[in-house]
Amino acid sequence: MDLSLRRARSDDWPAIWEILSPVFRAGETYAVDPGISCAEARAYWMAAPRECWIAESGSRPVGTYYIKPNQPGGGAHVCNCGYVTAAAARGRGIARAMGLHSLGRAAALGFAAMQFNFVVETNGAALRLWRALGFEVAGRLPGAFRHPVHGLVDALVLYRVVEGAPDRTLNGAGGAAS
Repeated sequence: MDLSLRRARSDDWPAIWEILSPVFRAGETYAVDPGISCAEARAYWMAAPRECWIAESGSRPVGTYYIKPNQPGGGAHVCNCGYVTAAAARGRGIARAMGLHSLGRAAALGFAAMQFNFVVETNGAALRLWRALGFEVAGRLPGAFRHPVHGLVDALVLYRVVEGAPDRTLNGAGGAAS
């Protein structure tokens, strides 16, 4: 598959919304209101401090992701991302390509680690991918997600160190030197 990733532009929003809206409306993987408006979704996905990316096959948008600091201040050295692949393009390695690309962006932006705060346990494809890319379960939130089919299910916190990132654990990110 001919796949390229580039920074999303403002005029990409209609294509990004076309990818996001079925996922948000289904309410099975993201902790957003399934009735989220287009404007609210745009702010959620594209507003600063997020850096938004779009994956294209030829000139057709097939996926999108964002990267941002997970927390402000003392937590800003850890990034957080969100990913969605267009339904018609799933199973073709697009999420893997976006995951690998985002790890590269995290290193380039100086993040020391990447954390996913809320991966729904029933999202098996995502969990298999993130584990294959070196993420570990750092925590479990019992019954934290109300799944429209399965009821209350656990959400997982996933974490991994970003290879090639500067060592920001001591004296560079508010940590104490020993």
